[in-house]
Amino acid sequence: MNNLIILPIVIPLLMGIILIFFNKNIKIQKWLSAIASLASVIVAVIIVQTVHTNGIQTLEIGNWVPPYGIVLVADMYAALLVLTTAIIGFTSLLFAFSSTTAEREKFYFYPGVQFLLLGVTGAFLTGDIFNLFVFFEVMLMSSYMLIVLGSSKNQLRESIKYILVNVISSALFVIAVAYLYALTGTLNMADLSVRIAEMGQSGLLTVIAILFLVIFGLKGAIFPLYFWLPGSYQAPPAVVTALFGALLTKVGVYSITRVFTLIFYHEPTFTHEILAWLSALTIIFGVIGAIAYWDIKKIVIYNIITAVGVILFGVAANTPNAIEGSVYYLVHDMIIKGALFFLVGAIVAITGTSNLRKFSGLIASHPLLGWMFFIAALALAGIPPLSGFVGKLKIVQGGFEAGEYTIAFVVLLSSLLVLYSVMKIFIHGFWGEPNKAAIAQTSPKGLLFPIAILLALSIAYGFGVEFLSPYISQAADTLLDPSIYIQAVLKE
Repeated sequence: MNNLIILPIVIPLLMGIILIFFNKNIKIQKWLSAIASLASVIVAVIIVQTVHTNGIQTLEIGNWVPPYGIVLVADMYAALLVLTTAIIGFTSLLFAFSSTTAEREKFYFYPGVQFLLLGVTGAFLTGDIFNLFVFFEVMLMSSYMLIVLGSSKNQLRESIKYILVNVISSALFVIAVAYLYALTGTLNMADLSVRIAEMGQSGLLTVIAILFLVIFGLKGAIFPLYFWLPGSYQAPPAVVTALFGALLTKVGVYSITRVFTLIFYHEPTFTHEILAWLSALTIIFGVIGAIAYWDIKKIVIYNIITAVGVILFGVAANTPNAIEGSVYYLVHDMIIKGALFFLVGAIVAITGTSNLRKFSGLIASHPLLGWMFFIAALALAGIPPLSGFVGKLKIVQGGFEAGEYTIAFVVLLSSLLVLYSVMKIFIHGFWGEPNKAAIAQTSPKGLLFPIAILLALSIAYGFGVEFLSPYISQAADTLLDPSIYIQAVLKE
């Protein structure tokens, strides 16, 4: 039992509550938020190293032995995502310090960010499927507040759609959990795996598995359930979009991965084949959207959808290379999406517009910003040796090993189209003659610092594959062999 693994949940919980009492003093809120987020990063690093050295760490809340009590579980997959979440949270706060208006800050922006991080981190660490629902709701309630903060007409319009979709998916989540409990008599994910293995994955359990795919697919934005995402993520300010794009959809992806590698893995010819083709369609429609638009925010938003498809194809292929590639690519995508949304926010701060047709020649006045965007674009597309390359290569390898040649080819082709979509921003927005929009305003220097942190991590992630490989392999081993997770939790 390890009390350390509750700290990434406790830190943002306590800090969110404390910040509410300092709502009149924005300066104190900023300092406290930054200290708490930095502490979360340090704790997450320690957890990753502890899991790597000593294996999966568990914490039985109230000393109730699983499966009767609530348990927190930090395997390497969850630990890596908790660390990445903490880094995104820290850099988002640094970006917010230079970009968020006082009108938004005074209406509990910083407590909202802390509660959002609490929900995301809790979802990664919980070993109980009902508590996964609880942490989802904490995350979503925080996101409801952040998406409407500022009360612009566009925000309010898109927030109605966003809230409606998530309320429906939450209702379905409760129904699915109730059916699963009625059939198995347990909510502990490790115990669910054991019970379903003993019972056999009947037709009714497979239907429940598909219902969970629909629920998490709505939250993770897979085809055809992504219709709400482009408008909803475009409405709020850049820092909120970065948090949403880097974290919220990834919780849906994590949940699909966890459920279909730990609980519903007995009928892969049905469940995993459906997931594979949904992933392919998600990739296709994501790149179509990214290519079609001339709004830089929408281009990056549609690339979220493409990445979700790529990651989930690795899960569906379910070979060692594919699963390992999926873990590599998920961590990479969280980092690089955060960087790209910060870059888009900086561009909008300079030009006053996100319409690519209305500005050009930015590199003349902002060369550092231009070359940062160029590096981020190459990393997003998976150009070697940057961070996206290894994950996508392993996913394609795994796809070929699983006999999914068509979808593996779609993943390969998507790299070229993703590169085209983001290089369109670089060519049309940074090259050419500087126009009035490109020189009308200057971006605060503080915006570039968090971008530099994430880009440095992305470059290190790409060049440091040999160092990271044992950690990623350990995460993949747990996903490929459910008995490792079950043994750590139930200790049978």
